[in-house]
Amino acid sequence: VRFVESGGGSVQPGGSLRLSCVASGVPSGSSLDYYAIGWFRQTPGKEREGVLCHSPILDMTYYAESVKGRFTMTRDNAKNTVFLQMNSLKPDDAAIYSCATALVDEHSCRKNPYGSWGQGTQVTVSS
Repeated sequence: VRFVESGGGSVQPGGSLRLSCVASGVPSGSSLDYYAIGWFRQTPGKEREGVLCHSPILDMTYYAESVKGRFTMTRDNAKNTVFLQMNSLKPDDAAIYSCATALVDEHSCRKNPYGSWGQGTQVTVSS
């Protein structure tokens, strides 16, 4: 499964953005709901971090502490699309955001080693 992200842009602190992640290569007869998917972000000089990851099969969601209460993830399986709604954005949220299949537990989220990264979408938060 591969992903293409979009929806990034430049917003002021306190603003909102909704990122989209369209999946391709979901096998016929399968569903995006079979996959744990995560949103990750990276800024220059820092390691990529898992922001919000969800496994429908495990019914488990991981939130980075810094985004709890502000970010939510939803899916439209009919369109093979995952969304990241980001509210009350802060300058520290500025990064390149990517999605990928993920390994999720209550305390962590990392990219599935057999998955691949999309090209990412840039989010800038500044006044």
